[in-house]
Amino acid sequence: MSSLPALLPADPEAPFPPAERALRQPDGLLAVGGDLSPARLLNAYRHGIFPWYSAGQPILWWCPDPRTVFATDHVRLSSKFRRSLRRCDWTVRADTAFAEVIEACARTPRPGQHGTWIIDDMRVAYQRMHALGYAHSFEVFDGERLVGGIYGIAVGRMFFGESMFSAQPGGSKVALAALAHHLDHWGWPLIDAQVENDHLLSLGAQRWPRRRFLETVADLRDQPELRGPWTARVGDWPARRLGITGDQAPAAD
Repeated sequence: MSSLPALLPADPEAPFPPAERALRQPDGLLAVGGDLSPARLLNAYRHGIFPWYSAGQPILWWCPDPRTVFATDHVRLSSKFRRSLRRCDWTVRADTAFAEVIEACARTPRPGQHGTWIIDDMRVAYQRMHALGYAHSFEVFDGERLVGGIYGIAVGRMFFGESMFSAQPGGSKVALAALAHHLDHWGWPLIDAQVENDHLLSLGAQRWPRRRFLETVADLRDQPELRGPWTARVGDWPARRLGITGDQAPAAD
């Protein structure tokens, strides 16, 4: 295995190197360079690869092993949090505030992280993907105030989560659980969460070997699914429905 990542050619249609060539240290670094054009991004996600880099760096492309994922029927919310949601007036919508969600994700401080990897070029690229019908957001509103959200890329029936945020406690949990609930009901079994952390694991994230993840992506990416906004599919969905035991897998307090 090479000790250096591959250098991508200028052609956005050029294939990525096989994911198995990704470095062990840093885990999953596969390639450097290229651009964030829709063609390049779609090519990457279709092969389980995502961009992740900071200001001043070249574009870095990753496919770590293991891969962190959520089964859409197994996002865990504590019993205490579920009980609080039964009295909650929050509303969940989709694709009504994509730019606001990605901006909030960029502003939200992360433990152990200085600055943000969601730099201007990333925001522009994913807003372009949203306009093309590939990038989606789930938004949590308290009245008309945005209190949480999540965004990512949909290819076939595979959802690749990118980032989420909370402006009030529990906002990101509701966004993730509502996304998983709807995807499960639409027949989408998996959400990619990329790299593990304690918060994701507490919500039910699983570690999959890269090979298993890539085989699943290869099956789901070509399954038919309509592109475009999900706004009408979700409507104004009451977050209190997540407080009903059985909507998603409950966790102990």
